[in-house]
Amino acid sequence: MGKKLLFLLVFVLGMSSILAACSDDKKESADGGGDKPYEILWYTIGTPQKDTAKVFEEVNKYTKEKINATVKLTQIDWGDYEQKMQVIIASGEPFDVAYTSGGKYVQDAQKGAFEPLDELLASNGKELKEVLDPSLIEGAKVDGVLYGIPSNKEVGRQTVFTFNKRLVDKYNFDISTVKTLADLEPMLKEIKANEPTISPMATFNAYLPLDYIMTGELPFALDGKTGKVFNFYESDEAMQTYKTMHTYYKAGYIKSDAATSKDSWPMDVENWFVRMGDSQPYADLLWTRSAKYEVVSVPVEEPTTFNSSVTGAIQAISTTSDNPEKTMEFLNLLNTDEYLRNLVDKGIEGVHYEKNENGTIKDLPARVESYNMPTYSLGNHFNLYLYEDDPADKWEAFQKFNDAATPAASLGFHFDAKPVRTEIASISNVSEEFYKALATGTVNPEEYLPKANKKFKDAGLEKVMDEMQKQYDAWKKENK
Repeated sequence: MGKKLLFLLVFVLGMSSILAACSDDKKESADGGGDKPYEILWYTIGTPQKDTAKVFEEVNKYTKEKINATVKLTQIDWGDYEQKMQVIIASGEPFDVAYTSGGKYVQDAQKGAFEPLDELLASNGKELKEVLDPSLIEGAKVDGVLYGIPSNKEVGRQTVFTFNKRLVDKYNFDISTVKTLADLEPMLKEIKANEPTISPMATFNAYLPLDYIMTGELPFALDGKTGKVFNFYESDEAMQTYKTMHTYYKAGYIKSDAATSKDSWPMDVENWFVRMGDSQPYADLLWTRSAKYEVVSVPVEEPTTFNSSVTGAIQAISTTSDNPEKTMEFLNLLNTDEYLRNLVDKGIEGVHYEKNENGTIKDLPARVESYNMPTYSLGNHFNLYLYEDDPADKWEAFQKFNDAATPAASLGFHFDAKPVRTEIASISNVSEEFYKALATGTVNPEEYLPKANKKFKDAGLEKVMDEMQKQYDAWKKENK
């Protein structure tokens, strides 16, 4: 009997030790402590690169030493990213952090896909909070709560027309005369007549200088002077702009499949004359470096800080993350540690780029061929190494640009669509049917804008606009 009791006692003590060890293992795995580093699953946008695994071997050596975590980066190509991430989010598939932006960021935050970050930023991202521009934090808040870390870069939106400089010089075009979409016509005509391998216009959606509520595809905008919500599809500006685009489409200046094409028009393919996009200080130098031929831009608006410009590149932590604290530690390190930020962005020194004696850098062939990452999407710009042809005052120019940007009337206001969710879904379907076709000039707006507006009204447009107005008025009163 004594032997049995002794055996039982040993067995119980042994099991207790095993259970305690398992508990410790779980704790270490959950908090990233102990010998087992936590693996951070990171989804981001951009064409998958050949050398990502090689670069992230170096990243993981560093992050394991600094915060006892490793990072598994998965890039999803430009045209597929949004759809695939929505599938991942809807399925509940676990991941830690993902790139997001604009209206999708707001909608996913409101749906509960992302962790609230105010407390995490204060506890695990103290250094990061100190370096972020305050307008980025305020503009990225949804219903008063921060759900993502914006890239610390330009805060204002300044849309520009960007031209292939070789063709500008060849035909002696004076691009300083270009102030509107209609001003492009003589240049487009000449390119079409003389450059058979060049598309006069890269595919883009026509620019309307509006303060959008939600996204630029849905019909809601805010008049900053009156504080009134309106349907921009009914505006004279939309009609005139879409008519110009339709004229260009019929003339063959825009590709025939513009409304359905997923072609992202990579800058390094010299098959276009003019394109449209959002700029930043010295953007032409950045784009020229990426393209490997010269580009030059002219602005079509003054810099203005919109919700879309401060939420244009965000890293959000998923509510499915097993360790949001460790993930925030990684985002803190990525955005405040110069070595890590440049390693993720530029690759490995001596392999993808080399440093000059003055601290500036130049790309090596391997970076162009095997590790060309989308800089804007990855974090704090102010820690990036300057290239040898960068102006020495580049980051000071960014700060001046940010200081000079005018806040939009809607900055910080994010519409809560829950009360009109059904109507928004119906209106989104109408937008999907009409927006791309109108904005790329594929259809005649005199025929299709009235059709779109009738369908918007049938889908509940007035109810949604009333709800938007009510929420905006309440927000404005609270945030005088």
